[in-house]
Amino acid sequence: MPEGDTVLQTAKRLDAALAGHVLIRSDLRVPRFATADLTGRAVLDVTARGKHLLTRIEDGLTLHSHLRMDGSWRVYGAGERWRGGPEHQIRAVLSTAEHTAVGYRLPVLELLRTQDEEQAVGHLGPDLLGPDWEPHTALRNLLSDPARSLGEALLDQRNLAGIGNVYKCELCFLARATPWLPVGELPVPTAGLLVTTAKQLLEANRDRPTRTTTGPVAARGRAPTRELLFVYGRAHRPCLRCRTPIRKADQADRPTYWCPRCQSGPTR
Repeated sequence: MPEGDTVLQTAKRLDAALAGHVLIRSDLRVPRFATADLTGRAVLDVTARGKHLLTRIEDGLTLHSHLRMDGSWRVYGAGERWRGGPEHQIRAVLSTAEHTAVGYRLPVLELLRTQDEEQAVGHLGPDLLGPDWEPHTALRNLLSDPARSLGEALLDQRNLAGIGNVYKCELCFLARATPWLPVGELPVPTAGLLVTTAKQLLEANRDRPTRTTTGPVAARGRAPTRELLFVYGRAHRPCLRCRTPIRKADQADRPTYWCPRCQSGPTR
């Protein structure tokens, strides 16, 4: 599932394949930009901002995309067969002489002026994996609406950018708090530690092919485990701490996993 670490890895792959090279083919398969032609222009860089991707192109243009739940960008060598999905799921094609980047199932794809990028990403809070990371601002944002549930506050990219549903569930577990806990009831030191842990987890996974939250960052005296995640996707399986079955329920239309014993708060 695309989260801040996945998006950063995608940006790195796209940048390595496209940056510094001239486009010999461009095909944006969304009605608003279907006639846009980027061929003959060089790609300057590809960067991640939270869970957004910004592909900057000569002449002051930026191709903005967002993966949401199941979008992806795949990079292929010249002449290599495309294997990311059926033809009708392709939303963008960018080719240089050596590589082709294909965007599949992209729910957000727009071409804008580079000077107007803030219209797409200016609302985001501090980026956990970006140069603008500022933990005090992130903490203040997270606690700004005391009545809001912790899970929803973590997912709100205006608070801090880069957390998706997997990290939401894992961070709530590590904080020993139910995702439905009003964020104002979370002790400030615990909230501060949660923000710090979020940063550490995403940094630890920024270059990993397989995401894990159970490694050294979260160990804190716990016995080693082969499990990659504490609660996410582990409904009805025993909690790695207390052996209580992990539970699952929807929160804001997202599947949410938690341990009813380790994480205090209202029952769901």
